[in-house]
Amino acid sequence: MLQQTQPAAAEALVKETTTQTFVNDVIEESKRQPVLIDFWAPWCGPCKQLTPILEKTVRAAKGKVRLVKMNIDEHPQIPGQMGIQSIPAVIAFVNGQPADGFMGALPESQVIAFLERLTKGSIGGETKDMLNAAEAALDAGDAAGAAELYAQLLAEDNTNVAALAGLARAHVEAGALERARQTLAMVPEGKRNDSAVVAAQAALQLTEQAKAVGPLAELEQKVAANPGDHQARFDLALALNSKGRRRDALEQLVTIVKRDRKWNDDGARKQLVQFFDAWGATDEATIEGRKQLSSILFA
Repeated sequence: MLQQTQPAAAEALVKETTTQTFVNDVIEESKRQPVLIDFWAPWCGPCKQLTPILEKTVRAAKGKVRLVKMNIDEHPQIPGQMGIQSIPAVIAFVNGQPADGFMGALPESQVIAFLERLTKGSIGGETKDMLNAAEAALDAGDAAGAAELYAQLLAEDNTNVAALAGLARAHVEAGALERARQTLAMVPEGKRNDSAVVAAQAALQLTEQAKAVGPLAELEQKVAANPGDHQARFDLALALNSKGRRRDALEQLVTIVKRDRKWNDDGARKQLVQFFDAWGATDEATIEGRKQLSSILFA
């Protein structure tokens, strides 16, 4: 069993080693927590891709694992003894012995998965706990508390897509729509289709739409006076959703789809899809809405 240690100082988590210091830096240190030895060389292109990812993930682990780098050009003896024939090569030492490893430049997700296996799932635990706490705060209506937690996560990793999306949603809940837009603009281009980002973007758009439809009571009166006024019913759905009345909003849009599927270029169905994006796939209103919509469209 690995010994429990206090998180190490950030600057001590990543270091260079030599043939002379290898035993202390890797063998002995691995008796306290896992140590990764990264064999690299200045001429190695894939090494330049992998090393920053290793450093980032090791620092994020906050002392549960250390990274030691060895330049094989300057120190060929150790990699020679270990049979290292190509680089980058990463070997994990635990309790003084090689325990696992990989060769080649892996993407960040696979490096994290490797560390998870090595530490039996303890890597990233703090981040997951903070994300869960922030989500709970947001669900409880504490937008300020959620925003503070998301901001703490982003201070450690400003590319954390879940935290960026969560912070944007917190800003939406607080009515700070411009700050929400600015936060979503920070999401990397390749992550814009992440489900959490799509949900945050949809929530922002719905809030902006709801601001333009007028008071809820007036819309309810319009629909009551003229049930065939699809635009009033559509606007009522937006207003109801902005008040957290998801099932009532769902009912209004489903009614439009039943009565006139083609109204406003299939606008009611498209709006329902945006609701589902904002609410999330596991929300009860989303599940019920998808069932009702399917029963209408495929009847």
